[in-house]
Amino acid sequence: MEKNLGLGKGLSALMGDDNLYAPQALRKATTSDIILVNVTDLVPSPFQPRRVFTEAALSDLVSSIREKGVLQPLLVRRNPRQPMGYEIIAGERRFRASKMAGLNQVPVIVKDFDDKAALEVALIENLQREDLNPLEEAEAYHRLLQEFQYTQEELSQVVGKSRSHVANMMRLLDLPNEIKVLVENKELTIGHARALLNAQNPLELAQEVIRKGLSVRQTEKLATTAGGVKTHRKTMQHIQKKMTQQKDEDILALEKEMSHLLKTPVTINWTGQGGEVVVAYDTLDKLDIILQQLMKMDPIGY
Repeated sequence: MEKNLGLGKGLSALMGDDNLYAPQALRKATTSDIILVNVTDLVPSPFQPRRVFTEAALSDLVSSIREKGVLQPLLVRRNPRQPMGYEIIAGERRFRASKMAGLNQVPVIVKDFDDKAALEVALIENLQREDLNPLEEAEAYHRLLQEFQYTQEELSQVVGKSRSHVANMMRLLDLPNEIKVLVENKELTIGHARALLNAQNPLELAQEVIRKGLSVRQTEKLATTAGGVKTHRKTMQHIQKKMTQQKDEDILALEKEMSHLLKTPVTINWTGQGGEVVVAYDTLDKLDIILQQLMKMDPIGY
């Protein structure tokens, strides 16, 4: 059963169809009027990036819906597996909270999305709401970059995050699965997990962090002294010392200038045909600062 309300502008207005960085599928789609649909005619999307729904997390939303109703319509498409029903593209939390609040119907906006468009919008809508857990967020970034060819610049614009934030979140996907579980269960914070990325034995250190109740700073220090970052730093110092003996004055001057601008040691390893620039950092917070500084630089100046 459905009833046309003809009210409001719908989710497309909230997500910015006319914005340069709005999802391509959403910008091209036509918004219908808002209609009321029975909750029994709605099913969750298989493309939902959120894996964890808890009653405690939904309790405030349930209270709000009981008092004010569903203020923002769900975004749905016709269910490809049950044409008389609808599949939720964005708004599964509102759907679940509405059922918990005892509602029989909810407002929706119907869009004509194929599977790929449904996935793209579901990922971006959830990222903009900022309540995914860290690994859900990282996986959503990864899928958008890999499956929809977003650049990091476009992705940072559409989700309202810095490029360094997107890059650092995606690095969490390199963690061992056991540590990912600890993060999802909130036994480790995202700060702890990031500190363990450079460790040689991250799982062993994670267990020590939990056992001792270490802070993020203490975890960073533990990862360094346990042989991860520290060993790398010693290796780099050896390379730097060897390369310095072979560098001309122009390279040394560039190193000095870049070290001053970034406020951290910078090494340029030049082979005569190419090379690499090595920027040193000792904590992930320091890396964030360096990345922000690099994004502010004018590339024409070099």
